Amino acid sequence: MTEDPAPGPDTAPDPTHQSRWRPLRLLQASMDADIARLYAERRIDGLKPNYVRELLRLHALGPMTITELAESVGHTHSALSQKVAAMRAAGWVRTVAGEDARTKKVTLTERAGAVVGRLAAEWRATEAALAELEAEIPYPLTQVVGDIERALERRSFHDRIAAKLAEDPAWE
Repeated sequence: MTEDPAPGPDTAPDPTHQSRWRPLRLLQASMDADIARLYAERRIDGLKPNYVRELLRLHALGPMTITELAESVGHTHSALSQKVAAMRAAGWVRTVAGEDARTKKVTLTERAGAVVGRLAAEWRATEAALAELEAEIPYPLTQVVGDIERALERRSFHDRIAAKLAEDPAWE
């Protein structure tokens, strides 16, 4: 991996040269790419790893409105609406009429139904592999996440950023 070139004498400093988020995002992208590679090896084309939770939830609970599905996976309606549109375009879900004319339900396509057993197996294997990884490191990711969540309960991320911005004249 190469770093971005440092700013020259005629350019403004670029704050994106430093990022505490980048290693975590790159790690997750790499792990997702490995999962996607497993799908490709099984000829499950066009499936993104971030679709699997919703597909498994729809398989387990049956058709749901976007609101119901969003609540069940802990996402906003807006975010899940966009994801459902992408999943529909990729052929994994479809929408059908709900109980009344105003609602629509999201349901699996035949294509998704044909691979959902394999997706459940991948989910279990991924969780087991993550547990194995956590056993190899001195400070498990689940503990890191829990510690960060508790710290954010004491003082939100918003409040932490706002305090730093209050000290920065460029924010004015």
